[in-house]
Amino acid sequence: MALGLLPSRSAPLFTLSVRRRRRVLAAALLSDAVFPLAITGATAAVPEATDGLPGPAALGPWTVLAYNGLFAAALLLAGATADRTARTRFFAAGNLVVAATGLLSALAPGLPALVALRAVAGLGAAMCAAGGSSMVLAVHPPGERRRVYGYVGAVLGGGLALGPVVAQGLMAVGGWPLVFVVPGAVAALAALATLGLPGLRGGEPAEGFDRAGAVLFGLAVAAAVTAFGLGFGGAVPWWVPVCLLLAATACATALVRVERRVPAPVIPLDLLRIPAYRAYAVATGALMGMLVVGLTVFPRLVAGRVLGPGGAAVVLLLTVPSTVLPLFAARLARRWARPLVTGALTVCAVTAAVLQVTDRPAALFAAAGTVGLCLGLTEGVPDGQALAHVPAERGGAGAALFGTARMSLETLTLSAAAGVTTTLGPAAGLAVAGTVCLTTALLLHRSTRPAGPGPVPRVPARSAGEAGGR
Repeated sequence: MALGLLPSRSAPLFTLSVRRRRRVLAAALLSDAVFPLAITGATAAVPEATDGLPGPAALGPWTVLAYNGLFAAALLLAGATADRTARTRFFAAGNLVVAATGLLSALAPGLPALVALRAVAGLGAAMCAAGGSSMVLAVHPPGERRRVYGYVGAVLGGGLALGPVVAQGLMAVGGWPLVFVVPGAVAALAALATLGLPGLRGGEPAEGFDRAGAVLFGLAVAAAVTAFGLGFGGAVPWWVPVCLLLAATACATALVRVERRVPAPVIPLDLLRIPAYRAYAVATGALMGMLVVGLTVFPRLVAGRVLGPGGAAVVLLLTVPSTVLPLFAARLARRWARPLVTGALTVCAVTAAVLQVTDRPAALFAAAGTVGLCLGLTEGVPDGQALAHVPAERGGAGAALFGTARMSLETLTLSAAAGVTTTLGPAAGLAVAGTVCLTTALLLHRSTRPAGPGPVPRVPARSAGEAGGR
């Protein structure tokens, strides 16, 4: 399908009442609230679970790596599948997988079983993310998507800020098993919220499904994410991440050959040809990279200069703006999305540069607050801007590719920053994230521009009858 810019008044794929559209959004937001707690909670629970369960201690970190790796590997495949099935049912099935694995994780007899369950949970999380985006984009026209992703940003930002506190509280009340049970319970509520909603099944595309490409892509992403998650120079032998990177390279090479031969590649390359989609996908990866690096680096910088609860304060400065600003940011994005995101990336880069020449406590707290403000004012904005260009019938694939690009750049940024920090110190890690932000700001400035006069190219879309029943 030839893909151009989606006109702002395009109709959604399915016409639902306002009440049902709100139910679709509420179910998706409930599921989104699970992700931050699932990641931060599992990270916090690793030491206690490793001590309390039989099995090799080296498996402990894999409770997080298995989840992240399977989530990244399955995301694009889940997105393509969601667009070809009943979106609501696919989303509900993913949440039920997350709920079941959460309960079973609390009952795991040993570390190997816990790691296996976490891997399945990552697969379920990919179904939730792709299915939720697919059904939301199918019922909301592009004009509403910026506001919708403002709500998404608020939920994710709030979960990110409160996730560590909630995880520690759950561990204090019920130990590490509760950290897996509670997100599973929330996922079960998200599945229940879809009861009575239409399936939102689209028509089956005429082209065959590129299964070989989907498998190769998943293997390449899983190997790369796991390799960078393990890192170099730690307790894991150096040859393990090297072998994973070689495997990722081999899969990527085979993927290129497969995609050249199939009529309908699994990777929607036509979306990547849209400058705004591509630039905003990179932008959100750069901003998330700055966040995860900042959460690692700022507490270390503050700990060396400030006594008392300085580390907790600096984390709050980084995360709290993302709980209160996304809805305001969504309003700003209606007219000033491009300068808002470009400016935030530039300010993050300048802030990182300033910290290369000073580590005074006042400068550290001011820098953390500045970065947090930039992140809060852009939470969800790149998502809404990029996905406004995705046809409703391909919402799952478009959101999945966007998420894969974000996660890949975020992981690469964190890995590079961790390596530099080991040799040059924490401030150098921020310099890496700042460099990525500055490069992305230049890319975004060149790739996007305010819409000018004249007709907007239209995207061929199937009619409601061709799309299938409601």
